[in-house]
Amino acid sequence: MKVNVGTPDRIVRLILGIILVVIPFLTNWALFESALWTWVSVIVGLVLAITALVRFCPIYAAMGMSSSKENE
Repeated sequence: MKVNVGTPDRIVRLILGIILVVIPFLTNWALFESALWTWVSVIVGLVLAITALVRFCPIYAAMGMSSSKENE
């Protein structure tokens, strides 16, 4: 796996991922009364957090993109 997620991108992904995983359980928003939206939020949050931790994004790889300076 080639690194394609840079540090600023990692920080944003990790913060958003944690927020998306935690927010359905800490808020009383009507949106998250549906199990579907709770699961969507948790899954998207986990994907963002995992891509931040492993520094690889399959969507970036498929599109030939990289936010990492290590590849330049």
